[in-house]
Amino acid sequence: MTPTPSTRLHVQLDGRPMSIATGSSVAAALAARAPGNSRISVTGEKRAAVCGMGVCHECRVLINGHLRLACQTPCEEGMRIDTVLERAASSAPPASFNGHNSTCDLLIIGAGPAGMAAALAAAPSGRAIVLVDDNPATGGQIWRDGPGAKLPVQARRQRERLARHTNIRLLCGTRVAGMAGSPNHPALLLEDAHHGWVQHYRSLILCTGARELLLPFPGWTLPGVTGAGGLQALIKAGVPVRGQRIVIAGSGPLLLAAARSASQAGAKVVRIAEQADWRALLRFSRGLTRWPGKALQAATLFSPRFRTASHVLDATGDGRLQQVRLRRAEGEERIACHRLACGFGLVPNTQLGQMLGCELNSHKGLKVNELLQTSAPGIFAAGECTGVGGSERAQIQGAIAGHAAVGELALATRLLPGLARWQAFANALHRHFTLGAPLLTLARPDTLICRCEDVPQAALAGHTSWIDAKLHTRCGMGACQGRVCGAAVQALYGWQPAPPKHLLTPTRIDTLAGFGPPDAPHDNTLRPRGGSPE
Repeated sequence: MTPTPSTRLHVQLDGRPMSIATGSSVAAALAARAPGNSRISVTGEKRAAVCGMGVCHECRVLINGHLRLACQTPCEEGMRIDTVLERAASSAPPASFNGHNSTCDLLIIGAGPAGMAAALAAAPSGRAIVLVDDNPATGGQIWRDGPGAKLPVQARRQRERLARHTNIRLLCGTRVAGMAGSPNHPALLLEDAHHGWVQHYRSLILCTGARELLLPFPGWTLPGVTGAGGLQALIKAGVPVRGQRIVIAGSGPLLLAAARSASQAGAKVVRIAEQADWRALLRFSRGLTRWPGKALQAATLFSPRFRTASHVLDATGDGRLQQVRLRRAEGEERIACHRLACGFGLVPNTQLGQMLGCELNSHKGLKVNELLQTSAPGIFAAGECTGVGGSERAQIQGAIAGHAAVGELALATRLLPGLARWQAFANALHRHFTLGAPLLTLARPDTLICRCEDVPQAALAGHTSWIDAKLHTRCGMGACQGRVCGAAVQALYGWQPAPPKHLLTPTRIDTLAGFGPPDAPHDNTLRPRGGSPE
């Protein structure tokens, strides 16, 4: 539906006026202008948002004079956006350090289904709770809001329930920059668009979710190529796709969900290429009788454009995607298209947990016990960061962790049978959608593995580990801090990326300059005021 004038606002993009739908992200504004790129790489390539959720850092631009991620920033009336950084002389007031004296009883990182459930479970205890998320609103990726999103009833109800609890402080648009505090006074360094501060806590629940596994193939850095989940996130944020031809490739149910989002936004999905063969899909479908809701969902998402045993070979175009080449059992297929969305699975976001001393499990997620306690004292984890398993599993884990973190062990234990049911579903997903070997050999010697530093596969030849490659090639040393290429080389070569030591993301000088030793909390303290009744 075309927005009416009353639903639009005006921004300045590289000095030129632009009208955009209210609620759209800055990434949507960039995508609406040809060729849609947000930056120029170190070797002169045009780049655009690929993850759509603040991981890849390909969409970093100057917004009102400050470097920010376009996919995480909503457009505001009169906002100034500059993609050529040298042109933007900042007239905005500098960011600042806003003190290091805030504290709470329970700090929850991540406000997706797991984080929201954790906060709601813990709130009736009356503990002072701080819920942090780097997105503009709660919901994580699955319940991401925006002008192109239609929030499910459950998501709206969860938001309403959170708002009723006066002992929950919600901090959206806020990210964890790194570690702070001391063993006796644990704390994290937080940062939003305006300030940085140290947040002390007594207990911590990590609900940091997962990110897409982005496997390199020729042409994967072209504007127009995104992750499957990235395409969904960008569409929800207002990126215009009406009338565009879209190819979706990879593996797993996310492909069908991304196709549905694109079709509902007016795009023409010309192919859905699933790398698994029909036998694996048949076995998975038969097992869905244990989860009738999932079986119904799968049936409603099916598309006649769906093909099995098919995967991407390369993408080509002059400064932007124009054509995709696919491998199928009967040969190759070339498709002209405007966008390619590749979903190769998800990777748990464990960097913060590892930095805090948490061990990993066999699924490359944070290791937890029955009540979601990690190996680090006082730290719990819930949701996709403990292993990818879907929103139902994440919500139950979040509730268990919330109860356990405030000492309500009996309430936590009652939820364990439900968790076992959804863990079985997660295990079925892992069994039937394992990536095939051909997907791990798509990159050529000149294919870039590290997008931030433009490191090609040939430069990694002869290196034996992640650290060795970083030291000699700068692979993993760019703005995304190895979140994209680190997961890729782990899949391709078996290299285990080293966790960060102190800082989690690129952080403003103002925040670091103001950061000092922890002091006793005073006026910034969030004091418990009691949970409101349900």
